[in-house]
Amino acid sequence: MRITPPLLGQVGGHADLPRDAQRNPQHRSASALRPVASSARPVRTAVLNTPGITALVDATATAVAAFAAGPSAGAVTVADGCAGGRHRAPTFAGVLAERLRSEGYRVSVTHRDLHRPVVQR
Repeated sequence: MRITPPLLGQVGGHADLPRDAQRNPQHRSASALRPVASSARPVRTAVLNTPGITALVDATATAVAAFAAGPSAGAVTVADGCAGGRHRAPTFAGVLAERLRSEGYRVSVTHRDLHRPVVQR
């Protein structure tokens, strides 16, 4: 099981479960949290308080289990992205990874944008 940034346009760019967090609204405190790392508690709290996020984690974990048990069982790739790649996607990926590990899956998480400058809007 691997959770990675979007793979579209990349060689070998296949994802079983693509997820675009740009469709999830930013929390009202987003501008104040923009320079804060995704690992900080206020960012995690803000992202997880976004309506629908915990249900999406549950649904994605259920889909991973279905893919893993299905006729083409094997490695499952979740591609998770957002506008800047520093808050919503990394938080979602971390929470999903925690959940899947607790269910016995071996999970690797790759972050593409955490080291990049904050996107200014």
